[in-house]
Amino acid sequence: SLILEVVTSTELVTCTSMIKLQNLQRGVRLHSHGVKYGSGSGQQSVTGVPDGDDINSYWTILAGSTKAPCKRGEEIKCGGIIRLQHAQTGKNLHSHLFTAPITNHMQEVSAFGEEGKGDQGDDWQVVCSTDVWLQSSPVRLKHLATSKYLTVSGATFGHPIPGQYEITAHTSLSDGSLWRPTEAIMFMSGSEDSSHHDEL
Repeated sequence: SLILEVVTSTELVTCTSMIKLQNLQRGVRLHSHGVKYGSGSGQQSVTGVPDGDDINSYWTILAGSTKAPCKRGEEIKCGGIIRLQHAQTGKNLHSHLFTAPITNHMQEVSAFGEEGKGDQGDDWQVVCSTDVWLQSSPVRLKHLATSKYLTVSGATFGHPIPGQYEITAHTSLSDGSLWRPTEAIMFMSGSEDSSHHDEL
């Protein structure tokens, strides 16, 4: 029915949309900023913050590094490969074999690259239980190169980012690795200019 189609289209998480991802277990949003790690890779740090209003928690959904660019408003398939580009700094959500800064048995997650150009360490697989990624459905993001999941470890930083949560990549399938879009600027297919803004 027409009503079903309308509901479905506004539920979709789509390519080039800007989203904030909230962790189901801790309630914090995936975040980055101009602060670099003082250990490990020394790359731009990625953290979790409780403040829903912070502009540094917006990420743009792009196709994986080896894929053709996806069209604006194109649905994201479960099992699909994406990159998340930090809206304010242009760096990509990234992981690699460096040890996490606080939780030593987990893997560091950083922001890497320039204006979206990084490497295959920026590729994440969307793991969900439906056919396509829906705003109402929690997902896991599996780091393609190392097969570990984007996770909130539960540890928090001190100076210069006190109270922000450590984000890691880890093998565990706990609630700490479940994420859902909260605030979002969604682009729908059918018009280059049409957008749909949600506060969920």
